Amino acid sequence: MDTKGGIKLPKVTIPNVDSFDVEEGTKLVLALEDNGVDVLHRCGGKAKCTTCRVEVIEGNFGPLTDIEKDAFKRKGLDDSSRLSCQVRVHEDVTVLPLKTASSTGLDPGPRPEK
Repeated sequence: MDTKGGIKLPKVTIPNVDSFDVEEGTKLVLALEDNGVDVLHRCGGKAKCTTCRVEVIEGNFGPLTDIEKDAFKRKGLDDSSRLSCQVRVHEDVTVLPLKTASSTGLDPGPRPEK
């Protein structure tokens, strides 16, 4: 983890794609999008569509949130992934977006709020 002016800068790594530093506490979906990863977020970050799921290869986002648990249950998905719209980056992580605009041909969706 790097620092810039006393601010922690965790590194987000996408295997075989890129690594970039982000300000600690940044919502993962925004960190990805702002650094050129075309992750889907069809519901605009409201945890309704689950298209922003990522596989966490290394690092930790803490326990699943109730919002994530409800979204996975509603969609019939297991809880082995995380919703990038619901987690914030506090340490170095390696993640693999499960759906992207380029792999699906879909519009990413409205920009999630900070």
